[in-house]
Amino acid sequence: MRVVMFGYQTWGHRTLQALLESEHDVVLVVTHPKSEHAYEKIWSDSVAELAEENGVPVVIRNRPDDEELFQRLKEADADIIVANNWRTWIPPRIFNLPRHGTLNVHDSLLPKYAGFSPLIWALINGEPEVGVTAHLMDDELDAGDIVVQRAVTVGPTDTTTDLFHKTVDLIAPVTIGALDLIASGQTEFTRQDRSQASFFHKRAEEDIRIDWDWPADVLERLVRAQSAPYPAAFTFHKGKRLEVLSAVVSEGRYGGTPGRIFYREGDGVVIVAGADARTGRNHGLAITRVRTEEGHEMGATEYFTSMGGYLSSRP
Repeated sequence: MRVVMFGYQTWGHRTLQALLESEHDVVLVVTHPKSEHAYEKIWSDSVAELAEENGVPVVIRNRPDDEELFQRLKEADADIIVANNWRTWIPPRIFNLPRHGTLNVHDSLLPKYAGFSPLIWALINGEPEVGVTAHLMDDELDAGDIVVQRAVTVGPTDTTTDLFHKTVDLIAPVTIGALDLIASGQTEFTRQDRSQASFFHKRAEEDIRIDWDWPADVLERLVRAQSAPYPAAFTFHKGKRLEVLSAVVSEGRYGGTPGRIFYREGDGVVIVAGADARTGRNHGLAITRVRTEEGHEMGATEYFTSMGGYLSSRP
């Protein structure tokens, strides 16, 4: 098939690479300009550079809503558009333009975790699996019929970085597998159960601020979700920002006020956690490694030279 690709960052790069290595013909690539957004500078392999290296025409757009682009797409005479990590709305006159419409590749197990940063949100929420879904685009975001979907297990110590590497390897087989089904003439695919749908917003500074009222197991997953190269989860100690680089759920149960710097346990320092911590039934969060406001990384037992005092969500 003749394919136009819309994509950005490493997800789009992997999709384009898979298309270039397939029997399909990539006739045009549309991608975004480089961004200074913290999350968009991560996994930022260039779709434009890969296209240019392979002699594929490239159009750079923030939004695909201008007449010049529409004419380019008409002239491309594509059988299908393939989109992965396109960051803005694609209007119906574009996604319905090709003979077979538009195949969107999304890094979640739709209908759950539509929208943005699905791996981070899924890890924080304790999902047992993550994955990649190829679906046909319709008027509702990430809601069209599923063509191919594949899952991987979330391990007990997996970080978002680990899950990225697991799922990015699924892009090629999911994308090409879906295109092969469509090219074979198949037109009936799996409808999404919209009663199971969830939609998540982009991550921002507020989303990585530690709230000590959260249970320790959720905070431990938040720390893993914000693993390098993502911005680290943070709290405040004595008015200064303190990033939590690694932590585990404590073995013991600790009662008291959330945020209290309480007890050395193994290589960590336990912080009381959970809105109902006063009951004494909660595990705490044992912080094992931190980074100070000045950029110094160290073990928690080195940083917390004495017990007592509090960590807080705000200075």
